[in-house]
Amino acid sequence: MPKVLAYDGLWLRTAVEALFAGGCADVVVVLGAAVVDVPEPARAVVAADWADGLSASVRAGMAAAGAADAAVLHTVDTPDVGADVVRRVLAAARSAAGGVARAVYGGRPGHPVVVARRHWPALLASLHGDDGARPFLRDRDDVVTVECGDLATGADVDEP
Repeated sequence: MPKVLAYDGLWLRTAVEALFAGGCADVVVVLGAAVVDVPEPARAVVAADWADGLSASVRAGMAAAGAADAAVLHTVDTPDVGADVVRRVLAAARSAAGGVARAVYGGRPGHPVVVARRHWPALLASLHGDDGARPFLRDRDDVVTVECGDLATGADVDEP
């Protein structure tokens, strides 16, 4: 099942709320396998090539990000991640020289991930298949890891 449909859209609404309340001025929801109405004031973009994997969704979202100074990459299948996590990771990225930060939970990498605009070309060039931003993040030594295990589990839930 497409994860935007989980629990009648509750995970989608939770993710959008976390991003807005966490400090994101513009939230783009990338859709693919299922096209649904997204909660306002978020806006939707459809990744026509969604079947190519996660990288297609990241590309579509980045293309729709406009003039933003950073992108906050987040997933709907981490339903216990709230605004407090987004706020913490966004603040860390803004104060980091490299402008890249990611949430970790008990040391385990997770979402959200924040990438400053100056790194978008490198991120886009690294995308392929179902890896998403993983290769980009793995090849950098300036990624700030932000422990958020005190706020959420960050668990990626694959089955409701």
